Amino acid sequence: MSTKPRLSGANKKIAFVLAVAVILLGWQAAAWSLPDFLMPDVPTVIVRLWNEMQSESFRTALWGSLFRLGTGYGSAMLFGVGFGLLGAIMFFFREVLKSAIIILQSIPSIAWVPLFLILMGFGNMPIIVVVAISAFFPAALSVMNATESVQQVHVSAARVMGASHWELLKRVYLPAVMPELITGAQLAFGNAWRALISCEMLVGFGKGLGRSLSYAGETADMVGVMTNILAIAIIAPLIDQLLLERLKHRVLRYQYV
Repeated sequence: MSTKPRLSGANKKIAFVLAVAVILLGWQAAAWSLPDFLMPDVPTVIVRLWNEMQSESFRTALWGSLFRLGTGYGSAMLFGVGFGLLGAIMFFFREVLKSAIIILQSIPSIAWVPLFLILMGFGNMPIIVVVAISAFFPAALSVMNATESVQQVHVSAARVMGASHWELLKRVYLPAVMPELITGAQLAFGNAWRALISCEMLVGFGKGLGRSLSYAGETADMVGVMTNILAIAIIAPLIDQLLLERLKHRVLRYQYV
């Protein structure tokens, strides 16, 4: 039986470091070829980011973004997994929901912003709802698609033993879909993060990393623009690696033995 090739932990870290080095080298090459006011170099931006991290305004913006992200992403995962599992035992509901998602996910998440601004007014809620919508689609789809591959012999055996719908979901479907659920959670996080930054830039309400980036662009502060882009590029992988990737290794540890 053939096994899927897998990189060791050390090789993954080396690959990540090389990817970062290539990105920084390309950035520095662009800075050498363009005037400073158009493209600041890497050391200048890193120093600016370090100084910004010590400021109260940066921490306020960061926590504002993380609050909106956590609320929207958490809600999306709760409803996405719930509806996805519900589709395992309600086949017609699954087909209706899947068709609706296929239609709605073709709409860019940023296109929902004007609608929710009119309905909810300026504040955190429109951003949170857009973040939740963008994360809900991959979360629900990954679970629904995974439930379709659950072996019917396991479902039939559980029913013969008198399992209720709740026990069927908890003891048969949920363990079976866990690998796809974790993958869907990571895809949903990427969608949620991009939607968050885009919404904060467009709405221009309160404090947030997206709003800070937008303000730096409005004032032609290119060092500030690159500083915020660097912060956004650092925070998302940190959350993914420190939280979601560790969760994946813990839940699916049998695959990493």
